[in-house]
Amino acid sequence: MEISIDIDDPVPLFTQLVTQVKQAVNQEKLAPGDALPSIRQLANDLTMNSKTVAKAYRILERDGVIQTRGYRGTFIHPEAKTNSTVDLNEWLHTTLNETVSKLKASGITDSEIRIAFSQVMNNNHN
Repeated sequence: MEISIDIDDPVPLFTQLVTQVKQAVNQEKLAPGDALPSIRQLANDLTMNSKTVAKAYRILERDGVIQTRGYRGTFIHPEAKTNSTVDLNEWLHTTLNETVSKLKASGITDSEIRIAFSQVMNNNHN
């Protein structure tokens, strides 16, 4: 699988990596059980920060596209193809847009929404 990262693209680097791995799975260039390079190796190959690659791997693992098996490495998940069609980020944006629209329709101000969101994110429900 060939990964190419465009540093001039406005899409974040970790998102580019996630997208390309999911595309490779959907196009059957990566199959269940295939090994992926370590975070350090892939970061070195792509001349990227290892934290960026680690973030992409965390998202891919959360989405059920890859699975980490401790010291044995990182592999394509058995259900990766099915899981690659689910875009949790898109769902997140859709859900937030719907929620914010409902709040605004109820007369709540942008400032109130921001403050409440910040409090909820910080688990401070005062």
